[in-house]
Amino acid sequence: MSLYRTRAGRAAAALLAAGVLSTVAPASGAAAATAPRIDLTVLVVDDGGGAVEAIVAELKGIGVPYRTLRLDDPARPTVNAAFLSDTVGGRPRAKFQGVVVPDEDPFGASSAAGAAENEALFAYEKTFGIRQVDAYTWAHPGVGLEYTDNGGYAGVLDGAKSAVTAAGKAAGAPFGYLGGPVTFEDNSPLIAESYGYAGKPMEGFTSYLDTPVDEAGTRASLVGQYAHDGRQELVVTFAYNQYQRQFRVLARGMVEWLTQGVHLGQSRQYFTVHVDDVFAPDARWDSERNCTPGDIDCGDGSQETTTDIRMTAADAQYAKQWQQTSGFTLDMVYNAGAGEEWKTEHDGTDALAAQLVADRAQYRWINHTYTHLFLGCIQDVSVVPWQCSKDASGNTQWTTRADISAQIRDNHNWATGKGISVDRSELVTGEHSGLMTLPQQPQDNPNLAGALSDNGVKWIASDNSREPQQRKAGAALTVPRYPMNVYYNTGTAAEMADEYNWIYTSEDDGGSGICETNAASTCLAEPLDAQSGYASYIVPQEARIALSHVTANDPRPHYVHQSNLAEERILYPVLDKVLADYRALFADSAPVVNLRQRDIGTELQRRAVWNKAVEDGKVTAYRIGDAVTVKAPSGVSAPVTAPEGTRKQLLLGTGVFGGAYAGTRSAWTAPELFQSAVTLKLPTA
Repeated sequence: MSLYRTRAGRAAAALLAAGVLSTVAPASGAAAATAPRIDLTVLVVDDGGGAVEAIVAELKGIGVPYRTLRLDDPARPTVNAAFLSDTVGGRPRAKFQGVVVPDEDPFGASSAAGAAENEALFAYEKTFGIRQVDAYTWAHPGVGLEYTDNGGYAGVLDGAKSAVTAAGKAAGAPFGYLGGPVTFEDNSPLIAESYGYAGKPMEGFTSYLDTPVDEAGTRASLVGQYAHDGRQELVVTFAYNQYQRQFRVLARGMVEWLTQGVHLGQSRQYFTVHVDDVFAPDARWDSERNCTPGDIDCGDGSQETTTDIRMTAADAQYAKQWQQTSGFTLDMVYNAGAGEEWKTEHDGTDALAAQLVADRAQYRWINHTYTHLFLGCIQDVSVVPWQCSKDASGNTQWTTRADISAQIRDNHNWATGKGISVDRSELVTGEHSGLMTLPQQPQDNPNLAGALSDNGVKWIASDNSREPQQRKAGAALTVPRYPMNVYYNTGTAAEMADEYNWIYTSEDDGGSGICETNAASTCLAEPLDAQSGYASYIVPQEARIALSHVTANDPRPHYVHQSNLAEERILYPVLDKVLADYRALFADSAPVVNLRQRDIGTELQRRAVWNKAVEDGKVTAYRIGDAVTVKAPSGVSAPVTAPEGTRKQLLLGTGVFGGAYAGTRSAWTAPELFQSAVTLKLPTA
């Protein structure tokens, strides 16, 4: 169905829509009395495709309420005027503030029923000034673009160097938070990862993202706004999924455009790195036996063929200098008792500890227990894999509450005695032990909860690869952490490449063959070069994975080990690339947010409470003119995003709302004293 109309028709329709609701200058005063109520919920018309799925993932991740209509659901409601709007208290109400559809013809105009639903939706958008995102379509006049054979391009976009246009970056524009080119992913030369249509804009179309389409540098649109017939559509003409970088960096702007900068939910780009085992040595990979001495699958300990890896004072000095240069703070997750044991074995001196303690204010510190004791069941290591030991009655034997508590307490007291600022509420146990460890230990150590309570622990780290969701551990809550593929038992690039080859190459290529039997793994086409493989393959891959978390509004921390800061200091190239790639993409208005563990835990907790309130239908939020009202259950903070200049109604007068980020203001917010709802006053220009 073509939506292209005459110039006169578009102009007349635009004037009619502006008379009903102006999004640039919200109604106030007398105009507010007749302004419609716009509920802060998004309607999603879902065809089951990856593009709509990606936008839904973004809405869900931010915390934007939405309602989904599946086109293949025979029981879905018919989209008509009654479904889309009604009257509340004598005031017209739009039930949805924005609409996400598969393309410009969401219900299929080829049928009478589909044409009627299209007509109802488009009339609704026109009447209430509601915007529509066409999740993925092709370049043609029906969406305000010339066909691709007239100054455009259709085909694979892998590696395409697109850029946000001046219109996309202008004051108040949806993509102003982006500072550099948006290069489409090209992770494999063997696979076409992206496909799309770059079209030349026609009248009424404003391009926000474009790409060169010929050798002369002619550019054509991939994302843009099509204003016509009193309506506005965001037209996206490339295919994507929720994990691809090009979508991830554009997703924020798509939501801001859709909601006209006013919505429930908020988003940040988070990156936190925990360095485990600080003060303790880590065992080293044995490239001859392809195992790590000390592990139960590497012999009985009589063949200690490698030396342990431990930072030096020079490594600590480098860490401090790197932080200052990069503008990024590391979390030192420390084992004081292991350090004391090392010092006893080395003439009673420890230059590393002296340096780190001297520079203690440069880092954040997290308790990792005194000696890294396994805090779960008592391990029977006489078998591979290990098992939980049983007593004569067949009951599991557990590390005691007293032993767990001593590990936490003694480590904390050592730090405070050295003048190190450490938060008692944060804890990372060795190997995340004490928490359930499948398959051997299917439950938490029953003594763990009491020991956490004894020591005031509220936030205990878990392994995101095993438990990605936050959960309770007694009175504490878990903070899932992403393991980085920079191995704890490697101090050099060659060691890292060797172990990586063992895990990720087939038996025929000299590897373990694990990648051939594990459905979640993929074998390398050929082994990495021992000298260059780490820099050429592992570093960019790990940086890409980490950056995908950063750009997904995911606050979960990443964890590595002190060994990665020692010897060849192999962690820094990964961190440098993550930060460099991020800063090349984003403007200064959207800096990386580097939270400590308790704040990450609080963010995850708030999200869970908020999502439950939304799912239970206990949140009411709407906009009338320049006023936004949000009502949630008592004790539930609401995440809200609004334009710069927004103010919050206080008991007396108003105050600046939220914090600035990516050109908007946002915050977790709750009613003030004697108030039953959050009330925001939007800027009028």
